[in-house]
Amino acid sequence: MRKSVRNLVGTVTTLVSLTGLPYAIYLLLAKMWNPQGSPANKRRAEPSVSIVLPTYNEERIVENKLRDIISLDYPMDEVEIVIVDSSDDDTRKIIWDFFADRQTPELTLLEEDERRGLAPALNEAYAAASNEIVVKTDCDSKLAADALQEAAANLADPDVGAVTGRNVDVLGGSDVEEGYRDVQATIQTLESHLDSTLIFHGPFSAFENKEIVPIDQDSIADDTELALKIRKNGKRVVFDPEIRYKEASHSEFSKRRAQKDRRAMGLIRLLLRNRDMLGRYGLYGGVVLPFNWWFMLVSPWLLAVSVGLATLTGVLLAGPLGLAVPAGVGAFTFLGSRDLLGSLQPIFAVFDTQVSLLFAAVKLWRGEGSAVWDVDEELRDAYE
Repeated sequence: MRKSVRNLVGTVTTLVSLTGLPYAIYLLLAKMWNPQGSPANKRRAEPSVSIVLPTYNEERIVENKLRDIISLDYPMDEVEIVIVDSSDDDTRKIIWDFFADRQTPELTLLEEDERRGLAPALNEAYAAASNEIVVKTDCDSKLAADALQEAAANLADPDVGAVTGRNVDVLGGSDVEEGYRDVQATIQTLESHLDSTLIFHGPFSAFENKEIVPIDQDSIADDTELALKIRKNGKRVVFDPEIRYKEASHSEFSKRRAQKDRRAMGLIRLLLRNRDMLGRYGLYGGVVLPFNWWFMLVSPWLLAVSVGLATLTGVLLAGPLGLAVPAGVGAFTFLGSRDLLGSLQPIFAVFDTQVSLLFAAVKLWRGEGSAVWDVDEELRDAYE
């Protein structure tokens, strides 16, 4: 019995060590190297820009978003707004009314009779975009005034085909999301300086128009998929923390699942479909993708098994008192989802993401993963 318990303790210790080792190496490398900002050879430029905005029942917020866009510090005579809309509310009317007396920026409104999903809508919008740079943004996000300038400066580097930015202020005040974004920014800065980053963000992603290729019709990681394909075709895709935006997010554990699990499903499926890139494309396939494979496909299961074995070990050693392990995890989740962990919030944010990745893997195995999802009205409230 004692030997079995010792073996379990050894197994749990090994699993925990394996789970955390890649993160420790990545963060140690980031600390020792301390890369800063974008790796692109940035220079001031003002190319023409197409801003792609997909909309679905955005009547409460679309006018605010359009005002946000026209207030950007960029010559509006160099900007066109391409909106692809599948709404059944007054979104379309509000858009037409907003542009009724405006000559700049130019509007291209693609009207869909039915909601087909985001990926088909984006493919249509990208095909209609006529300018040198294409920026994709979400209706429920706010952009910093200089976002287009910073994106253009990155894409002036001939080696860079796409750039994304950083959420600097989570609308709705979610410390969970703030903590995760801080960790993610460190990782994405490191990845960009190594070669390219994987994850691109819906609130702001910018692409060279000539590098854009169609994304899969069932994609639920559209921005990341397009960036990955651009890297596959030879251009670097980078993260620049100077490109700033705001996006709404929940803290409460159950409410985060709908938003985070869907994104996680998209990323897992994207990695699996592009597994042929592992070990290729320089340090992107040699370091960046393997780390993300570990983080998204391996680590969540190791963490779940570790908690299960730790619980079993505790029960064998202390009987019912061994249930302190799952109770502790529950308390950690309860406090973290209410932004009550102080300096431990970033750790909880990573744990929360691992939970989403675990749930996402199970949902994908069950055949879930629709490219069409319900609008979160609470997050719309945060944007208003």
